[in-house]
Amino acid sequence: MKSFDILPLGRSMIENLGTMGYDQMTPVQAASLPHVLKGEDLLAQAKTGSGKTAAFGIGLLHNLDVKRFRVQVLVMCPTRELAEQVAHELRRIARFKHNIKIVTICGGVPFLPQKISLEHQAHIVVGTPGRIEQHLSRGSMNLAHVTTLVLDEADRMLDIGFSDSIEAIMRHVPENRQTLFFSATFPAPILELSTRFQKNAHRVAVDVAHEENVIGQYFYECEWEAKADGTAQILSAHQPASALIFCNTKRQCVLLAAFLETKGFSCLAIHGDLEQKDRTEVLVRFSNGSTPILVATDVAARGLDISGLSAVINFDLPFESEVYVHRIGRTGRAGKEGMAFSLITPKERFRLDEINLMMGTCFKVSDIGSFSSLGAPDILPSMVTLSINGGRKAKLRPGDILGALTKEGKIPGSCVGKINCFEFYSYVAVESGVADSAQETLSTKKIKGRNFIVHRHE
Repeated sequence: MKSFDILPLGRSMIENLGTMGYDQMTPVQAASLPHVLKGEDLLAQAKTGSGKTAAFGIGLLHNLDVKRFRVQVLVMCPTRELAEQVAHELRRIARFKHNIKIVTICGGVPFLPQKISLEHQAHIVVGTPGRIEQHLSRGSMNLAHVTTLVLDEADRMLDIGFSDSIEAIMRHVPENRQTLFFSATFPAPILELSTRFQKNAHRVAVDVAHEENVIGQYFYECEWEAKADGTAQILSAHQPASALIFCNTKRQCVLLAAFLETKGFSCLAIHGDLEQKDRTEVLVRFSNGSTPILVATDVAARGLDISGLSAVINFDLPFESEVYVHRIGRTGRAGKEGMAFSLITPKERFRLDEINLMMGTCFKVSDIGSFSSLGAPDILPSMVTLSINGGRKAKLRPGDILGALTKEGKIPGSCVGKINCFEFYSYVAVESGVADSAQETLSTKKIKGRNFIVHRHE
């Protein structure tokens, strides 16, 4: 491990990183930051949770000219959730210096407030390609002064269908710029994109494979028609505290989630057809522990960073072995043990051969029928999510909601879980045993001088 002290960073930056718990660089940061700080182009590959945001964020913030109030950095992400996550982390790192303005520009939210915010200029814009392209076409964004362009999760932006938008955006940024590509995988289309838009890019690849002793990997063979039952068997037998199940299509996500619900599992599905508010609610309920099972496509799960994820299940194996590695990398983090289960039809045996070849492993297939007869599932959430029809616009903060529950409702703080405040609504997770009392308190007691409507989600 290398210290940030070896980099040519200012003392205030180093001290702020220390307050954030950034004492030693992760491998991707150690490999990337020297190039980012020098203004060089970079093609960086690393698994999820490896510190990629700081790997480019520290460098671009160090190189920023704060006195020059123009958009100098553009960071593009495939989803709104990831863009907000990246912007949040950049703001934390940027605390070392005052007056750095970071604006998030994403779809799924009103256009006009973004336009007004851009009129007052910003140093850094973080957003999704589709909405960024809209602002450019309407003349509400100027990228003529961009010195650094970042594509985060670049492979998924192409998977989602953002290639045309990326092409259009590239025509608005100066040719003489630094271009950084960060992603978990680099298939051929990304390498072609790099060739066209990067100059003499350095390539780094760290932590691509996962240690076998951290993630237990299991492969079960069954016919296609038996996959849903096989998934239920795995969940019942292993009882993971939280599980992320991958399907290759939106339709299969919906069908599998509905099937698991009929079997008594608490389960939600997330896919591209969900409205933004419904998507946010699903992610909140999964991340706060009130729904332990989430069925998702690769695209919909992008940007989802759940700490302590117990298991990943591949209902469908991905078409590329690199994507398999990326999927299972969501469990077994920070040295904790994780489990990865994959269902394979007899015709898909070659996919396991490809995975073994890439990872240097020799995993074998077991028969799904090897599971003993199972009883009813026992994966019931200990938490319940309550939604409140008020958020940051109503001046609501997590502390206000926590205070109402603990002071007015006399609910122990230990029974209150994660609180998320968005622009127009908020969510709070509470232990199921106090859910009735919590809902009554938030519905009947005034918070910030007004009453709110509270719904319960189970």
